[in-house]
Amino acid sequence: MNYGYRETISKQKNLVSTGQRLSKKSLVVFFKILLYILLLICITGCALVFGIVRGIIDAAPDIQDVSIVPSSYSTTVYNNKEKEIAKLVTSGSNRIKVSIDQVPDNLKWAFIDTEDARFYEHNGIDIQGIGRAVVVAITTLNPSEGASTITQQVLKNNVFTDWTSEETLGDQVKRKLQEQYLAIQLEKVTKKETILETYLNTINLGSNTLGVQAASHRYFDKDVSDLTLSECAVIAGITQNPAAYNPIYHPKANAKRRKKILKNMLDASHITKDEYNEAMKDDVYSRIQSVDNQITQSNNVYSYFVDEVVSQVMSDLQEQKGYTYTQAYNAVYSGGLKIYTTQDSKIQKICNKELSNAENYPNTVSYSINWAWTIQHADGTTENYSESYINYYHKVLLNESSFKLIFSTKEAAKECVKQYKKYLYPDGLADDDVEYETLYYTPQPQASFTVMDQYTGYVKAIVGGRGSKKVSLGLDRATQSTRQPGSTFKVLSTYAPAIDTMGYTLTTKIKDEPFNYSNGRPVKNWYSGYRGTVTVRKAIADSMNVCAVKTLTEITPQLGFDYLLNFGFTTLVQNRTEKDGSVVSDIQQPLALGGITDGITNLEITAAYATIANQGTYTRPVFYSKVVDSNGRILLDNTTPTTHTVLKSSTASLLTQGMTSVITEGTGKACALTDGMPVSGKTGTTSSAYDLWFCGYTPYLTASIWTGYDENKELGSDQAYHERLWSKIMSQIDQVKGYEVKDFEMSDDVEEVTLCSSSGALAIEGVCPHTYTEYFSKDTAPTNKCSYHYGTPKKTTNESSTEATTSGTVTVGSANAADNAADRKTSVSSGSSDSSGSDDAKDGSGSSNDGSSGSNGAKE
Repeated sequence: MNYGYRETISKQKNLVSTGQRLSKKSLVVFFKILLYILLLICITGCALVFGIVRGIIDAAPDIQDVSIVPSSYSTTVYNNKEKEIAKLVTSGSNRIKVSIDQVPDNLKWAFIDTEDARFYEHNGIDIQGIGRAVVVAITTLNPSEGASTITQQVLKNNVFTDWTSEETLGDQVKRKLQEQYLAIQLEKVTKKETILETYLNTINLGSNTLGVQAASHRYFDKDVSDLTLSECAVIAGITQNPAAYNPIYHPKANAKRRKKILKNMLDASHITKDEYNEAMKDDVYSRIQSVDNQITQSNNVYSYFVDEVVSQVMSDLQEQKGYTYTQAYNAVYSGGLKIYTTQDSKIQKICNKELSNAENYPNTVSYSINWAWTIQHADGTTENYSESYINYYHKVLLNESSFKLIFSTKEAAKECVKQYKKYLYPDGLADDDVEYETLYYTPQPQASFTVMDQYTGYVKAIVGGRGSKKVSLGLDRATQSTRQPGSTFKVLSTYAPAIDTMGYTLTTKIKDEPFNYSNGRPVKNWYSGYRGTVTVRKAIADSMNVCAVKTLTEITPQLGFDYLLNFGFTTLVQNRTEKDGSVVSDIQQPLALGGITDGITNLEITAAYATIANQGTYTRPVFYSKVVDSNGRILLDNTTPTTHTVLKSSTASLLTQGMTSVITEGTGKACALTDGMPVSGKTGTTSSAYDLWFCGYTPYLTASIWTGYDENKELGSDQAYHERLWSKIMSQIDQVKGYEVKDFEMSDDVEEVTLCSSSGALAIEGVCPHTYTEYFSKDTAPTNKCSYHYGTPKKTTNESSTEATTSGTVTVGSANAADNAADRKTSVSSGSSDSSGSDDAKDGSGSSNDGSSGSNGAKE
């Protein structure tokens, strides 16, 4: 552009004009002020952010107060050979602690190379990794790249455990800042190997497993130290998304992830190309499916033995250590305990097999039910029903007093449930109703079995029911069900105290004759009529009801009751007022026949008979020897048995010898063992044959069997099947354990004496034509020689005085009994509340009747 003179002069004037200068100067000032303001805002913002960050960091826990150790570990239960038999797990506790030196290097590098490649280089946070994650998020608009280090993940899983419930971005930022700060602080005071060990014990690896050891057992059924490279890659591949990469349910997704992990390990030179190729060829997922099938097919419900172990450990933690119930529960299910039990798995296996074998029971099988039905309506309300509602419906609403929840077939049981549901909802459920239902069938008659070592108190095996166990901590008929003991009580309540304190011997004469209870009601035997004068040994062998009641009357029911308490029974009633105002007590004459108010458990009567087998010393039955906490310290110790003396050793030996006659010539012939091992014990059958028992022992073990219907119902004509079953189990135990046949141990205070069969006095060698031997305690052994074959026949002083004190009608206390000779069963009743053991067992007297057949068909 060309300017003339005038234009040039005008331009110069404009350039130097005051207005233009002021305008430009103002603009410069404005921009300066704006810059200062922006700078001030930035500084203020930074200060504010710094203050917020500082506040968040200050609010973080002190590193000295932070524990990165996982708080929940599964508890392991072992048998007496320290072999695992159960894993106790609750939500968030299926974790098995493993030390870093037990973890193979391949597994360590599989996690490190994929999750935190610079783990051994950074100080807790990985700046390079954060930068990479930011770039990936910006370029792909997908913030999927993780930047958390292993150290941060340890803190997230063990310190910031509520991170899954964060609702706002602010919550996430706050936690992330504190996590990064503590990661730096943690690495200042903690070794890398410790952090890695904690990480490997903490991470979620799917299928309700926490930590690499639990995952190794779940997916490969092996210890983590035995994992192959391929298996290590499988486990490491799960952690990014335990659901999506679960190798059981999503093997293809896990295989893709496994390939990436192996490639990372190869790139990092932690494996060779040959190792990579070999791992890629491994058909690892077939093995995983095979292991899963085994686990799925196995019974994950805890056994009766484990149930009782849990109960006893929890009880002891509360009683001995002062734990609350909640503390005891948490310790047992998530405290990482090691519980060493007394179970002998060989014995337990035999008991499980035979108690479940239908061939060992009567041919007629019935079924009871466990039913639960829940209806959730559209309005949110729910209704719950169980089999007890069906029982009430039939007995009360339909007035079917004889109705029992026992069915001839499963179909009949199902139809009964169907009819009750139809009664509740004649038109069916609404379309928007949701129902949840379970229906279990339980075979009947039922049974329970307990085996214990009489010398240590260690319970070797226990079965709480016939048939498959449906739920953990369900009904255990060996430890929870109280049943009438029948004639098994004759020895414990009557003959034991009579011999121990009242001078009775196995040759003491008792006259089997008509005898009445104190209220005038007659006592009858299970057999027809009476057998006259018999010895105590014979009275035990043939389970004579009259002889037992007469003896208890003589020594007093109070003495018998006191002995039973000392034998360890906890369910006896001394004196109790019922809701209707009546008073019940077990301190009555029917106690001799097992007539009691509430019944007894299989476990307690086994311990009582074990007392006799153990020379009169009661040993508290235990299910575990010791409990060790997660740090290896003994928490509970049961290795020293809890004992007290019940009987003199001489009394115990005499009872043992006396009860061998039950097997050799009396009511329990079917209980003899096939290997010839000596057996001592007592049979028992209650009124109407509701309960069948045999409690006995060998020189090695004590065992008791009970059988009957859960809901009282008379058993059939075969009332010796439980004896054959007892014999079958114990004979197998002898064989499996390699027990040598040997005689029962005899007390030093007992001597064997030869007696004249005619007079019962000391036999004169070469004079008395017929003799027999008997055992006596040294202070009660006869001293008079036979006068029947040497001089004028007459009764010995011992025989005369004994017979005089044990014959005739004696009235002590108040009770009555009703006996059914036609059924060869004895019922005892004194008239008020119902008892669980028998239809005639009432008002604390219960019922007793002993009826079982031996090989010759003899019945009690």
